[in-house]
Amino acid sequence: MALNFQQNGSAFIRRVLFAVCIVVSLVMVTLYAREGQDGPLHSVQAAVSGAVAPVAYVGTAAGSGVETAGQSIGDLAADASTLSQLKEANAELVGLLAQAEEYRQEAQRLQGLLNMRDAYDIDGVGARVIGKSATAWDQTVTIDKGSAEGVDSGLTVMGSTGVIGQVVRTTEHTATVRLLTDQNSGAAAMVQSSRAQGIVRGSLEGLLYLEDLDARAEVQVGDVIVTSGLGGSYTRGLIIGTVVKADAQQGEATRRVVVSPNDEATSLEEVLVVFNVGSATDKQNGDSNGDNGGDAS
Repeated sequence: MALNFQQNGSAFIRRVLFAVCIVVSLVMVTLYAREGQDGPLHSVQAAVSGAVAPVAYVGTAAGSGVETAGQSIGDLAADASTLSQLKEANAELVGLLAQAEEYRQEAQRLQGLLNMRDAYDIDGVGARVIGKSATAWDQTVTIDKGSAEGVDSGLTVMGSTGVIGQVVRTTEHTATVRLLTDQNSGAAAMVQSSRAQGIVRGSLEGLLYLEDLDARAEVQVGDVIVTSGLGGSYTRGLIIGTVVKADAQQGEATRRVVVSPNDEATSLEEVLVVFNVGSATDKQNGDSNGDNGGDAS
């Protein structure tokens, strides 16, 4: 019986407390509604709100931080992808610029050969240098044109500004050119202004010498040296270079001078193999004579 009394008493107390809480809540609501902003209940509310605000801020900041971090990671991934694309585009542009510069330089060199061909009215074939000798005593280059293209031993070879050598060997589609600077080379030449004649020879040091000049020949620094055509080794009248030193004595009856080649053979990439050389002036004279002959007849 005691046990049943305690259980019944506890239930009664809970009901009483519940009723008291309801009454108190109604009273508090009524008082809160009737009092002003400076009332005690409003003050308690403000104090509680201030106390829990930092906790709410931390939660909000944490959520915002997570969201910002996620957005930053996304932006970082986007930036890395964009940077990679920019690097690829930049590399492609650099390659295109390099290729364009190669084309520009090649066009400039080929234009030089065309100008030389037109100036001397040359009939010949252009060729690329595909090999070079690395020894001082064998200064030769290999070109990509041979007997199949009409190239034969003995033909004169020119760069964009002058004679550079002579064909000495051929295969079907290649040829070996001995440069004027080779110590075994020799080209009959003359001083263009005075017509004094000699032989241009190379040397181990890579210099050109115009030798066997008459000791009384008039030669000045800056005089142009051209092929004379004597002996048939080189086509006549093509520029070789200019005199840079004219006081070297070779012997009692002859002298020699130092000649600077008009074209740097070491930097050659394209050349012109000369089949024969015409003369625009001769052609004009021939046409004029032909016209006069026609009138006379």
